[in-house]
Amino acid sequence: MGTSYQKGWVRLRGKKWYGYFRRMEIDPSTSEPKPAVAQVILGFKSEMSKSQAREKLEGEIAKLGKQPLNGDKSMVNGAVTFGWFVLHRYLPLKEADWRDETAKVKKHLIQADLVDEFGDVRLENFDKFTLQTHLNKLAKTRSRDRVLQIRAYIKAIFAEAVDQDFLPKDPARTLKTPANLRETDKTVLSWEQLAAALTRLGLRDRILLKLDMTNALRPSELFAFRWKCHRVEAVSLTIVETIYKGKIRSYGKTKGSLTEVPIAKDLSDDLVAWREVSQEQYDKKKKKHGPPPSDEEAFLFPNRDGSFMDPSNYRKRVLHKLATELGLPKLTFQVIRRTIATLAQKKGTVKDVQGIMRHSRVATTTDVYMQELPEGVRATVDSIHRELQGTMKKLAAKGKVRPPAVAASTAMVH
Repeated sequence: MGTSYQKGWVRLRGKKWYGYFRRMEIDPSTSEPKPAVAQVILGFKSEMSKSQAREKLEGEIAKLGKQPLNGDKSMVNGAVTFGWFVLHRYLPLKEADWRDETAKVKKHLIQADLVDEFGDVRLENFDKFTLQTHLNKLAKTRSRDRVLQIRAYIKAIFAEAVDQDFLPKDPARTLKTPANLRETDKTVLSWEQLAAALTRLGLRDRILLKLDMTNALRPSELFAFRWKCHRVEAVSLTIVETIYKGKIRSYGKTKGSLTEVPIAKDLSDDLVAWREVSQEQYDKKKKKHGPPPSDEEAFLFPNRDGSFMDPSNYRKRVLHKLATELGLPKLTFQVIRRTIATLAQKKGTVKDVQGIMRHSRVATTTDVYMQELPEGVRATVDSIHRELQGTMKKLAAKGKVRPPAVAASTAMVH
């Protein structure tokens, strides 16, 4: 395709000079090049004369317009819109690395927080100010994690635009994380609150939640357990699949998610008893749905149709009700996992807690899930003080320093 060398023309609109010139651009609807008129903002009338505006336009044409159209690419810096680039140049490269469910979530976020806002804006019209103010605006209404994700997407999209020669400079290169991010939920319950919740439940739900609390299971893992996963002799459960938005998946959230997890002996016995009870209940039903509990493929905690329960429905129907009855600040599966990670600090090492949580990185356990325990901080402070006092007394006994009490009284005299 040829290259445009015409000089273009300038026009005063309001208080600004605008420059125009013809060149080939990509038609977003057909992905084919087509002739179009490019527009460039040259500056304020108060800053330049018409002849100066023409000179600046010539420079912009040299920079923007004198570029060969290569294949389906536009001229550098601006022949396509943000929406077209995301749809045709960014997502096709990235979605091959994403699982189906992950791709749906990422595409939804990009569409809702970026494309809906900037879909028709040309790449050449973006600058750091536009992107930073948009990110700051999102920080007022979106969660902390969502804002951080959107920032990462913005940087990735524009870095890709530069890498593919659609832009000469990355406007998102120095994009900052907004300082006014909304606080992330850090609700942590006590052992007493967890135990109180368990006492309000019937057999099935008590076993289900006790299992979740003991092993800090993700709901996608908890509700996917079948009887074949329960190894009575090994006193364990094996995570072989997970559920997500009504579908069974043969993989978990991380590479280490699908594994055998040890469970308490009492819990294993409770599961055996629950299997017998649920089998009796199944036999008494006139209308039977799904396989009986005697079948290894049957779910440990099935719904009325014999399939797996919906975690979202269970959260609203059981957990939210418990939180209201007990006056808890919040009760969700995420709160339970965070609570166990926090309280377990006194039950084992950080690596032990990481193993229970099945995180691939210990930083996820310590920085995201473990929360500060006020009583733990006070106990540590008292322990440090006792250590200092004891050491001072030992040194004083050896005659190396004055006894603490003497030193304190002497300081008061002076």
